[in-house]
Amino acid sequence: MSHFARSSIIIAIFFGIDKILAFGRQLIVNNLFGLSYQLDVFNAANNVPDLLSALISGGALGVALIPVLSEYLEKRGRPEAWLLFTRILNLAFIITGAIAILIAIFATPIINNIIAPGFPAEQRALAAELMRIDLIAILIFSISGLAMAGLQANQHFILPALAPALYNIGQIFGALILAPETPFSIGHITFPAFGLGVHGLVYGVVLGSLLHLAIQLPGLRHYGWRWQATLGLATPGVRKVLRLLGPRVATMLFIHFYFLARDNLGSFLGEGSVTAINLGWFIMQVPETLLGTAVAIAILPSIAEIFSLGDLAKFRDTVNGTLRAILAFTIPSAVILAVGLRPLVAAGFSAFTPEQVDLVVTVTRLYLLGLTGHALLEIAVRSFYAQQNAITPLFAAALNAAGFFVFAKLLSASMGAAGIALAATISFSLEALLLLWLLGRNYKGLLALRPTLIRVLFVSIAAGLAVLAVLRYAPIPPVFASLSGMLLALFAVIPFILPELRTFARLGAQSE
Repeated sequence: MSHFARSSIIIAIFFGIDKILAFGRQLIVNNLFGLSYQLDVFNAANNVPDLLSALISGGALGVALIPVLSEYLEKRGRPEAWLLFTRILNLAFIITGAIAILIAIFATPIINNIIAPGFPAEQRALAAELMRIDLIAILIFSISGLAMAGLQANQHFILPALAPALYNIGQIFGALILAPETPFSIGHITFPAFGLGVHGLVYGVVLGSLLHLAIQLPGLRHYGWRWQATLGLATPGVRKVLRLLGPRVATMLFIHFYFLARDNLGSFLGEGSVTAINLGWFIMQVPETLLGTAVAIAILPSIAEIFSLGDLAKFRDTVNGTLRAILAFTIPSAVILAVGLRPLVAAGFSAFTPEQVDLVVTVTRLYLLGLTGHALLEIAVRSFYAQQNAITPLFAAALNAAGFFVFAKLLSASMGAAGIALAATISFSLEALLLLWLLGRNYKGLLALRPTLIRVLFVSIAAGLAVLAVLRYAPIPPVFASLSGMLLALFAVIPFILPELRTFARLGAQSE
């Protein structure tokens, strides 16, 4: 198996561990608080800190840095690459700290006027308080997020993939130990309770961010990184990263507009709506992360290197093979999970009423309609960034933001929380299709996907019907029927996607 395929699988395995921990965290938190205003407040309070992290310390800067860092590693050597990395790291920390101070000062008007104007006054005050605490974690992520990019540019994926699992462990500690009012026992072990309530969840986020950073520092040292007190704003490498960063920051701002608008509109839909929307998004993100994000993270350094060497045919073939693999992986997964979802939600979130279970299931299924679109978007965006083209994804993200707001405003009026999920599916899928169409115009044959798409659609429908049959007729409890039906359906799909699996396994060899 090629290096790219191995890297994708390693990332997916560690992301799988992370998602198992994240799902355990969700079970604990949702069964502790239910679909309540307290949990709505916690989810809403994370919005602006998460935006700051995405714009500066993590997503935006990481994606802008990796192509330039890969170029430096290829053409100038590791010492020059680490010097560039250090300058960007220092700059990110300073800017993040300055903006965090401003957010802390204006937290109350931000919550009252932008994030959750539909919350009662007491809940808005609590949200502002939690937001200020959460900013501590964001300062830590200003270092940790770039550590991930630095290791990925060196084709090291294990520690960056393990870091989110450590982040979840910190949050689980907050949910199990810091938040509960009373001690609880597992077997002969009794865990203390600090009774911090929803504040304990935020302190768990801070602890998780520390663990997220700590696990990556040995990897940076292994590859020879040493911190230096330098900025070098006038150096060519820093200027090149900043040129890519400007459009990427604007792109991430438009992307995060979805979360701001989602929770803003959800705050008017009644208690529990924001949490139901967040939970549906989280469930959809489990397969999207394993099947889309893992592949996209592994492909970016490879296709950036291919493009920098001028091998455009290899670039086209690598992206095409990745797109076919994404179709083969995500369409069956979306159908199978959507059919088998309800028993799992009912059993996992036992504190929910049947009506609340129905709401979460409906929202999640509408998100799952867009699973393939989200995964394709990950590949499409990174294909443009590998070419150091940040402008095209920016315009596409702007159109997505405008489209989502219009769709969500219209659909939430008639469908409530489910309308917001459907609006997200429509807008993100249209963005993916637009970017792929633009890629296909420049690289003939890149969108040769029809045979895969037709075959996968038919086998996915058959797999979904098989799961439905097991749920209806198997003489076993619904949870076991759901799990066994989905597992059997997934195994039954594999023979029909073998061409894509073989192509995927060879992709890395094409880029080495």
